[in-house]
Amino acid sequence: MTTKYKGWQKLFLFCVGLFAGTAFCMKWMEGDFWQNGEKFSIIGMEISYTKEKVAAILSGLDEPVKSILKYHLSFDFAFMAGVYPGISALCMMAREKSSSALLRKILGVFALLQLVAWTCDIAENYQLFAWIKNPVIGAEFNRYHFVVITKWALALVAALLAIPLAMRKRIVM
Repeated sequence: MTTKYKGWQKLFLFCVGLFAGTAFCMKWMEGDFWQNGEKFSIIGMEISYTKEKVAAILSGLDEPVKSILKYHLSFDFAFMAGVYPGISALCMMAREKSSSALLRKILGVFALLQLVAWTCDIAENYQLFAWIKNPVIGAEFNRYHFVVITKWALALVAALLAIPLAMRKRIVM
C-alpha cells in the first residue's frame, strides 16, 4: 500500500469512529421525537413529510422535545464531520486502487463533491433551526427539499461507487 493510501485509510477510520459515535447519540435522542402523541423523524422531515406536516410538527413541539431536537441538530454537525470526509477518503482509497484514468477522475470528482454535500447538509440544518424558531414555512420548502436531495444523491452515489472499488485488490485496466 502506498503512503497516500494509508493516509486516506487513517482518515477514513477516524471518520468511521466519529460517524459511529455521533450516530449512536443521535439515534438515542430520536426516541424522544414525539409531538401530540405521534412519533416523528428527521428523515421524514427531510424526505417524505409535506410542508404542512413539518410546520405542524415544529409548531406543536413541547419545550423539552424542542430542546432535544436542537441538540440532535447540533450533534449532526459533528456527524457531518465524520460522514463527508469519510466518503471523500473512501473515494480516494478507491481511486488509489484504480489504474483507469476515467475512473480515477470520477472518484476524485466525487471526493470533492462531498464538500457540496456537506454544505447542503449544513444549509439543511440551519433551515431546520430557523423553522424551529419560527415554524412558518413558505416557498423555501422546495429549495430545502432540493438541498436535501442533492446532499443524499452526492453522498450515496459516491459511497456506493467507492465501497466495492475500495474493497477490491488493485486491478490494472
